[in-house]
Amino acid sequence: MKTPFLFVSLCLALAMGSCQKEQHLYSPDRQVKIAFYLVGGRPFYDVVYEGIPVINHGRLGITLDQKPYDNFLIDHTASSSYKNTWQPVWGKTSKVINHFNEWHINLKEAEAPHRVLNLIIRAYNDGMAVRYVIPAGSGNIDFTISEDLTQFNFTKDHTWWSANGERENLGPLPLDSLPGKILTPMVIKCDSTHYAAIHEAAIYNFAKITLTPGDSAFSLKCNMAPSHGKAGMKTSWRVLMLGRHPSDLIESDLLVNLNPPCKIRDTEWIKPGKSMWDWRVWGYVAPDGFEYGLNTVSHKRFVDFAASHNIQYMLLDADWYGPEFNEESDPTSARKGIDIDTFMKYARDKKVKVILYLNDVGAKRYGLETVLSKFHDWGAAGVKYGFMTDKGQKKVRNTRKIVEMCAKYHLIVDFHDMPIPPSGDRRTWPNLLTREYCHSQADAKRSYYPETAVSSAFINMIAGPLDMCNGWYGLNDADKRVKVFEPIPGTVVAETAKLVVFYSGLTVLPDAPEEYMKKADLFTFVENLPDSYDEMRVLDGNIDRFITVARRSGKVWHVGSLTNRKGITLKIPLTFLEPDKTYRAFIGEDAVDTHYLHNREAYKIRTLEVHAGSVITARLAPGGGFVMRLEPAG
Repeated sequence: MKTPFLFVSLCLALAMGSCQKEQHLYSPDRQVKIAFYLVGGRPFYDVVYEGIPVINHGRLGITLDQKPYDNFLIDHTASSSYKNTWQPVWGKTSKVINHFNEWHINLKEAEAPHRVLNLIIRAYNDGMAVRYVIPAGSGNIDFTISEDLTQFNFTKDHTWWSANGERENLGPLPLDSLPGKILTPMVIKCDSTHYAAIHEAAIYNFAKITLTPGDSAFSLKCNMAPSHGKAGMKTSWRVLMLGRHPSDLIESDLLVNLNPPCKIRDTEWIKPGKSMWDWRVWGYVAPDGFEYGLNTVSHKRFVDFAASHNIQYMLLDADWYGPEFNEESDPTSARKGIDIDTFMKYARDKKVKVILYLNDVGAKRYGLETVLSKFHDWGAAGVKYGFMTDKGQKKVRNTRKIVEMCAKYHLIVDFHDMPIPPSGDRRTWPNLLTREYCHSQADAKRSYYPETAVSSAFINMIAGPLDMCNGWYGLNDADKRVKVFEPIPGTVVAETAKLVVFYSGLTVLPDAPEEYMKKADLFTFVENLPDSYDEMRVLDGNIDRFITVARRSGKVWHVGSLTNRKGITLKIPLTFLEPDKTYRAFIGEDAVDTHYLHNREAYKIRTLEVHAGSVITARLAPGGGFVMRLEPAG
């Protein structure tokens, strides 16, 4: 990691009330311009991006302890610039450039008791962020943020899309039709060449935000559950991401850059990878007559497959230690039919790591550290944590407690069942590999449709790595299984493409080994997927129509495309390849008559030689997909 370059470019100590006029902060490339000013003692801001007004007269501030907190004067301002390059433990890229200009603005109430509020505002080339600090010595040793006053006042009635929990995403809709509370990320189309997204970064101490209608037309207000704090605490960042195309928002590193550096000294044990999974396979009958169930014999069969096909993990999901919501189910001992000691040794001998499910009920009943210590003693490599019962600030802080405790015992983490959103926190705690901040296929007794797969790539994936349980190969009869409740809409090539389009530190494969072997020629694409990448590019896409993503590891590229129910034919230029080099292309694509509701498993494979000047024609069936692996010839 390079040594950060910190340069204080301006530091003005101002007499009380002497500077109430508009002040400006620019991004390093000067394409993002932020104005800050007071009106009647209240702080406001404007944002202009590439000469286009995006935010006009947006409110800033918080309310403490139910008391108005807005009769301010500017006491002091300071600005600085920062640039460095750092290397993630794992991620969508192997290097991240962190370059921003920053304001520290100290506000002080004009009247007694002269309470103080500090604002930190950052301008990046791809957006801006603001957070609040109640400084030590401000007279507020303990406090409650009872209201977040931050607003995003857009200049027009733009079109928007947003995450929607474990339901179909919202949008496209106009800003003047905002219903109730909206989850972030929220994507806004400002015009044909300018897009924005609203999210949070570094959610560590205070409740997460939702968005509600603001005080004026086309305005969004941050809504946060009351949260307690102590002097010196910083809120999470309220983030406005900016780009010329929605793909810029996906490629952005703004969220991870807003988080502190890694807090885990030794990260050698943190390994991203692919995982087999027992939950959705219960009741599957293999061609040799074997029926999968919740037992050690089935789990060993998964491990055998994983060990032979470049799959690093095996995930034992809920009920392995008893009914997960029953307080008498003890996660420090296995239920009848599971010999945990024998299984752990078997997996270890096969060099397959084991992830164990843990329900919030069991963690609280038997003690989080007691359980995690036992998992560590067994030799487990990770935890899938489900159904957190807390809300608001308590849920945020408990999430951090779980992640930090898992790090103590060298356990990776996968959160499911409405976790707090990813917020770039994988930089600070890289053992947090993924979470279900989306709708995971076949969860809640339903599956998502192709348009949600496309929109989730442009919306949910902005927040960070997602566990969507992609990669179904046995689509025709999947709903006959115990834990699959209705047909899964999609094609086998689309399911493969999702493993490229959606990046996750833990890629959980939901199907039976035998289903993957029935299509072994296509599954070689999955086997060869790397566990971390050096580069990511969104080659093309439309939030409601299609997306094509290319990811590079070393000199090998993996490409995946998805579309909605209508199907599409795409032209994919290979200009991202090294010039004057020949590549071997392995292509998996839908057959002529493939369809996401019928003939879902039809596909074809072809190979050819290509170069940087080649253009690949990709025909995607309705609800279909396209995959391509490109490796240097020879």
